[in-house]
Amino acid sequence: MNIEKIEVAFGLLIENIESLQAELSTDFYDAFVEQNAIYLGAMTSNEAVKANNDKLREAGLSPLEWQKLFQYVLLKGSQLAPMQANHALTPDSIGLIFNFMIESLMKKSDIRIIEFGSGTGNLAETLLVNLQKTVDYLGFEIDDLLLDLAASMSEIIGTKADFMQLDAVQPQVLEKADVVISDLPLGYYPDQTTASHFTVGNPDGPTYAQHLLMEQSFKYLKDKGLGIYLAPENLLNSEQAPLLKAWLKKQARVVAVITLPSSLFKGESKAIYLLEKGQSDQPTFVYPLGSLTEPESLKAFMAEFSKQVKL
Repeated sequence: MNIEKIEVAFGLLIENIESLQAELSTDFYDAFVEQNAIYLGAMTSNEAVKANNDKLREAGLSPLEWQKLFQYVLLKGSQLAPMQANHALTPDSIGLIFNFMIESLMKKSDIRIIEFGSGTGNLAETLLVNLQKTVDYLGFEIDDLLLDLAASMSEIIGTKADFMQLDAVQPQVLEKADVVISDLPLGYYPDQTTASHFTVGNPDGPTYAQHLLMEQSFKYLKDKGLGIYLAPENLLNSEQAPLLKAWLKKQARVVAVITLPSSLFKGESKAIYLLEKGQSDQPTFVYPLGSLTEPESLKAFMAEFSKQVKL
């Protein structure tokens, strides 16, 4: 991966986005989608944007370099026009842990992944450019702007990804997956009638959306398939945790809980939860990961995970 080439491309891409922002009187993310469309062949009269896109093509970025470039652009966007918390991109470091877990535990060379709340697509692309497997990926996202952004980035990177605009809590008829993933959106689900049909549904008021998505995701998961979720560290100790635990007891084995540095999430405490569909008496692997940037910390985690976690 050529960092200098990515830096040059970053400058060209930001220049185009800012130019289109001013020309179209729109926000950063709409201009980003427009820039991607132009790069992919949409017409424009903006000669500067055309010239910069020609330079981007000449740069010959690899899929991994494009993925890194887009992540940097999204991070720049988060500084200029912060998204709501549930729309924020999932950091590469988290995606690479998901990647490690999938590579370690899924021995098949061809796998199907469904993501619940694909957002900007950064988690999807981190997996798609790094997994040493053939991946059939499908992402659910209700926000049309995020969907356009994720789909256009995927097309430029050259990864095979399908996205559907829908409320992921609502039932769909789909082929089951080997792995379901989600950077779980937090908050209350607005439709109490729908929530009442779930085991995790709160009979005394609104239900946590993150609980509903976990239960719903398992309906699309093959037996012995994996669910990998980024969620609050107190997921199993919250007010509605007894409902979630009752569902888990019947449906899943909690394979691992990896607590993450709070500095990564502006002081919030989060963890990665690895679930397997089906029952088992094997103990849960619990690991406090102190750093996602220090190689020795990650190496120690990976060694311990590989030693202790078996399906």
